[in-house]
Amino acid sequence: MRLPLYGWLAAETVSLVGTRVSMLAIPWFVLETTGSPTKTGLIALFELAPLVLSKIFGGPLIDRIGPRRVAITCDLASALVVGLIPVLYAAGLLQFPILLALVALAGALRGPSDSAKVAMIPQLVEAAGVPTERATGLHSFVERTASMLGAAAAGLLIGLVGATNAIVIDAASFAVGALLLATTTAGLSRLRQPEQPGRAGQTEQATETGQTGQTGSASYRTQLAEGWHFLRRDRVLLGIAFMVALTNLIDLAWSSVLMPVWAQQHTGPETLGLLFATFTGFAAAGSAVAAAIGDRMRRYPTYLICFLVTGIPRFLAIAFGAPLWVVFVVFAIGGCASGFLNPILGAIQFERIPAHVLGRVMSLISAFAWGLMPLGGLLGGGLVSAFGLTTALVACGIAYFAVTMFPAIDPTWKQIERRPEEAPNRLPAASGS
Repeated sequence: MRLPLYGWLAAETVSLVGTRVSMLAIPWFVLETTGSPTKTGLIALFELAPLVLSKIFGGPLIDRIGPRRVAITCDLASALVVGLIPVLYAAGLLQFPILLALVALAGALRGPSDSAKVAMIPQLVEAAGVPTERATGLHSFVERTASMLGAAAAGLLIGLVGATNAIVIDAASFAVGALLLATTTAGLSRLRQPEQPGRAGQTEQATETGQTGQTGSASYRTQLAEGWHFLRRDRVLLGIAFMVALTNLIDLAWSSVLMPVWAQQHTGPETLGLLFATFTGFAAAGSAVAAAIGDRMRRYPTYLICFLVTGIPRFLAIAFGAPLWVVFVVFAIGGCASGFLNPILGAIQFERIPAHVLGRVMSLISAFAWGLMPLGGLLGGGLVSAFGLTTALVACGIAYFAVTMFPAIDPTWKQIERRPEEAPNRLPAASGS
């Protein structure tokens, strides 16, 4: 039964394209209506902070009522919240504090929605009868492709219909995505959550624990703590969480400050857009290949090689003034290599996390991934202002290399080679005490 998997991918495509449109349309709308770069910057802060917090605290909710329900409900609510922006603006009622509140609420809804959709993968894999790497690879391909299409669509929509109407289209994308998810994955509710090897009976036990006479508040705190206790006791998962947090911080400094400064000094915005499109397009191609053959690849050397190729070369090529054609080649090769990483990391997480804490632990890992991103622009801007562009690029490249190559000297990371049938029963379920 592969309809749920394909429907989920289609819903993710629509939702992600809409999200990418809003990432440009809403700041552009603020610039048009207020003319204030400072207020435009506040929009990103008010969206990202609630998003990270809701990823942390929304995990128990996902495990309690199910990822499918959370994803559909949050996307429908997001359609309403985002749709209120152009409606209130047309009515002359959209004051800036109200806009900030709506953007914050949209971010708070997006956090659990994103985590819930990822938490659906084990059931989708079971229903479709495909390897986990196939599903995570297809999801990575969809994510990369949607990012590329959404960024291009945002510019076209704003130019053709204006920022306000682009936000209307973004709101509609949430509703369409929720409808696709609801209609194509209805059969998943009749499937049991797949169990991890050696963990039979734990899902039922966890359910019974939540129904014992504890208050809802105490039960929620216990469940939230259980997710954290499990994560901190698994060195591989905790290492992935910290590694992704740091690489996302550096990547945001690179994309939001270092690359625009370089383009302003040397090439212009058109070249910058083509470089980002090249990187993202080849990343989508890499994800497609990983989806097809990822379950037959050795994970540990693939991880090290791909991060080595996608990391430091793009920083150094820009820093040391490589010819533009060389920069494009480096971005193409690096993008292709990056496409292999998310399928590997995603499969590792789903194999190591028991079903009954999947929503909580995945939400925490996702919160780690997003947690430092609001500081990326500050990092890039501070480095360029203090030391110049070349030094900033070299410093970020070396930091990226150190973070991603640490598994080469930590033998714990070799555990990522283990498939589900090979993995020992490493950890009991965390008690939360």
